[in-house]
Amino acid sequence: MLTGSPRPFEVLTIGRMGVDLYPLETDVALEDVATFGRFLGGTATNVAVAAARHGRRSAIISRTGEDPFGRFVHRALRELGVDDRFVSAVPELPTPITFCEMRPPDHFPLWFYRWPKAPDMQIRPEELDEEAIRSAALYWSTLSGLSEEPSRSAHLHAWHLRARAPLTILDLDYRPMFWSSPADATRAAGLALEYVDVAVGNLEEVAVATGEDDGDRAARALLDRGVRLAVVKRGPRGVLAVTNEERVDVPPFAVDVVNGLGAGDGFGGALCHGLLAGWPLERVLRFANAAGAIVASRIECSTAMPTTEEVEAAMTGRMPHAAV
Repeated sequence: MLTGSPRPFEVLTIGRMGVDLYPLETDVALEDVATFGRFLGGTATNVAVAAARHGRRSAIISRTGEDPFGRFVHRALRELGVDDRFVSAVPELPTPITFCEMRPPDHFPLWFYRWPKAPDMQIRPEELDEEAIRSAALYWSTLSGLSEEPSRSAHLHAWHLRARAPLTILDLDYRPMFWSSPADATRAAGLALEYVDVAVGNLEEVAVATGEDDGDRAARALLDRGVRLAVVKRGPRGVLAVTNEERVDVPPFAVDVVNGLGAGDGFGGALCHGLLAGWPLERVLRFANAAGAIVASRIECSTAMPTTEEVEAAMTGRMPHAAV
């Protein structure tokens, strides 16, 4: 499945991949929508795309169906600057598709079509390119990758290879429909936190992982599990990041929301860029906040990921859709 890379990737992600079929109409029930747009999708995929938009050499480990949507995924990855060499087909399974409704500013229900199984959950430990994983400057995984086998075993094998290396990041990405119960997700998060260097999640996600629904307490609980940096996204209260030496709290970045579904992935790709650049933590968070907000002001996710120049322009008030 996976072949060696000539030089280390700056950003290597693993996980969910598919096609988003999103309405081109807002405030319309899904059954009444007449026109849809087709976009590359999946959290780990979007983060890889977002990092590539900031000039980072990025790749993703995932799988698709052997079908027209799978071919579209490969084409879209290459067009968006993400190396697709670690993406292979599972012939007997269809490429997943995802629908949503657009109910701005804060209601975007999702329907995942990942049956009978999703190809991206069929990543196997023995197929991983171990050297690519070890050598990646930043390695990004999601909690949802632990919800099924063989993906769970592949994630654990990759983390063993990394051995809690710097910038081994866990996106707590909790999707209830992927788990038999919240308790199963909590157990999986506890296992994952033994291996990672950075943990990122919103308030619901950190509560699932730690049992704490307060941002500061949750961040401290994540640090107590051994992570170096805990990042807690708190919606209208902004973002909190905590290390054993530093606490940074930045306000939200205001935009007119069109679709909030990709904001976290835009935040994630920008977070990758800032951490790799070695910026001060406050600058990283402000940049990531702005990047996520720009994505929220657009319909799609992957192709909505902004460039570094777009984010910097928004931060200085030079973009008409962004209000600081």
